[in-house]
Amino acid sequence: MKMQYKVIGVMSGTSLDGVDLVLMNLSFNDKWSFKMLYSETIPYSEKWFSILKNLVKYDLHELKAIDEDYTNYLGAVIKEFITKNNITAIDAVCSHGHTALHQPEKKLTYQIGNLPKLAKIINETVVCDFRVQDVKLGGQGAPLVPIGDKLLFAEYDFCINLGGFANISTDIKGERIAYDICPVNIVLNHYVGKLGFKYDNKGDIAKSGNLNKELLEKLNEQPFYNLNYPKSLGLEWVNTNIFPLIDTFKLSEKDILKTFVEHIATQITKEINKKRKGKVLITGGGAYNSYLIQSLKFKTDHEIIIPNPQVVEFKEALIFGLLGVLKLTERVNCLKSVTGAIKNHSSGEIFIA
Repeated sequence: MKMQYKVIGVMSGTSLDGVDLVLMNLSFNDKWSFKMLYSETIPYSEKWFSILKNLVKYDLHELKAIDEDYTNYLGAVIKEFITKNNITAIDAVCSHGHTALHQPEKKLTYQIGNLPKLAKIINETVVCDFRVQDVKLGGQGAPLVPIGDKLLFAEYDFCINLGGFANISTDIKGERIAYDICPVNIVLNHYVGKLGFKYDNKGDIAKSGNLNKELLEKLNEQPFYNLNYPKSLGLEWVNTNIFPLIDTFKLSEKDILKTFVEHIATQITKEINKKRKGKVLITGGGAYNSYLIQSLKFKTDHEIIIPNPQVVEFKEALIFGLLGVLKLTERVNCLKSVTGAIKNHSSGEIFIA
């Protein structure tokens, strides 16, 4: 069996930074290893940012039309990445798409940008739609990255990604466990957007605010935080439970940001402090929020490690490349211990150009 693969990983997350693309080599020799060759984030236009931010407001018929347009858009982005970097002879493009609907309790999950025509547009084999099968098997369909944490980043006690949401992955009693902890950039970026910024650079605005203890208490009382894993969050939950709560307090944006950073740090350290001192790998856009990282360090004895910028920014795209390779070789890429599905399985669709 072939043990070396050259693939492109493609990821679009809830923080709406843009489309992440990574060309990588993946090889297996007793264990998996990787080398990132080219990586790039293509920011969304104002049009696509607005559409993707409001996906939960569309009905299924409208989503299908958006799916067609988004697949065309994604195909053009990937094609441009391939052309610009003179990429040839790849095994596959492994794409997450963008989550439009995620209600696993209703057996629903829908990622746009995963239509079969994507393979035709880019003229490459495509592996995609990694969540649907897991939900059919009784799982949450999320998070999917933890098997990559286990196979590529085993030296860390915890892997935490700070994107739209904070999600954590770790080994407990010999099994990989992972779940969403709390919202992060999906909330921070929403409120900093009201000040005319895309994000709070280094967390400086949050740092300048005042903590509202009553709001903090109400946030920490959310029932989700007391649920056992597996568990996952989506924009719908934030729209229902977080934004209305925050808005009733009528605080300034900087006070909201300060309070919510404290909330994030509280929820994350509550989880990692269940284990004794170890190494915590932090990736995702939130790794650049110095104020949040300082808040985490203040609340834990764990060693907080921020890796090189390429891993910080493109770890999820990297791991979707691995998920695609595991699917191509019919190896397990989805763990029941993580998602709650009835069995481990090899998830995703393969489309041939």
